[in-house]
Amino acid sequence: MPADRDPRAWWLDDDPFDKKDYTERRNNKTTQSSSNSFEQNPFQDILNDYFGGRQRYNIPIHRGSIWHFSRIEIKHLTQATMAFTLALGFMGRGIFGALNSPTVFIYWGILYFISLTPAFLLHEIAHKIVARRYGCWAEFRANPAGLRFGVILAAVLGIVFMAPGAVMVSGRTTRTQFGRIALAGPVTNVFLWSVGIIGAFLLGGLNDHLDQMLRTWLWGNSILAAFNMLPFGPLDGKKIKTWSETVFYVWLSITLATVWITLNYTSDIL
Repeated sequence: MPADRDPRAWWLDDDPFDKKDYTERRNNKTTQSSSNSFEQNPFQDILNDYFGGRQRYNIPIHRGSIWHFSRIEIKHLTQATMAFTLALGFMGRGIFGALNSPTVFIYWGILYFISLTPAFLLHEIAHKIVARRYGCWAEFRANPAGLRFGVILAAVLGIVFMAPGAVMVSGRTTRTQFGRIALAGPVTNVFLWSVGIIGAFLLGGLNDHLDQMLRTWLWGNSILAAFNMLPFGPLDGKKIKTWSETVFYVWLSITLATVWITLNYTSDIL
């Protein structure tokens, strides 16, 4: 280590996934057994985490590729997607409506899964890719409490409001780089919204199911982009505004414009 280097800098330089978890350091055999149990039944592992079961800490070594998705990250993405889709299936009807019309519940669940899952997943993956591009460790982590609350709220009241999780970022970045990492999510949703608008002009009116998918695609991406541009709490907008107020107001205006166009012109296009 160079003599003039602050030793504390290594806290940020070290990749958190370059180290084994505390369980493996105590007992390699126990960690291997836990890893094997995940391989045998990954969905049970997801359900255990989601419903408050045992917490797992065995983490594979992170290899550093921009496109790297660790086993635990894939598990958390799957967990968040499952809960998000379930909550969307309850939207507007709640659990009693779902029980009275299970076919309708399944239909809308599938439609929302196809239409809205890309908006959520690609938003988070965009954060990850830009962060990794700047040399940071970045992986998605679900929020089990937020997922439970979102599903229960949708089941009881038919309202979807959920904090599924976020991409965790660790590393040395400038304010500009951190702002760009945050901006990547809303920009991705605006891009997906633009794809949806083009699809609506080209394919609108061909099929009622396709029209509904395009309509859902448009409002899902526009609302997600605009909501995340709000300059509050952990939302992307606060990080972007801290970096550059000009960039913040430009993209806030763009995302609000997508919402306005979606609300006022979607019915004319489709």
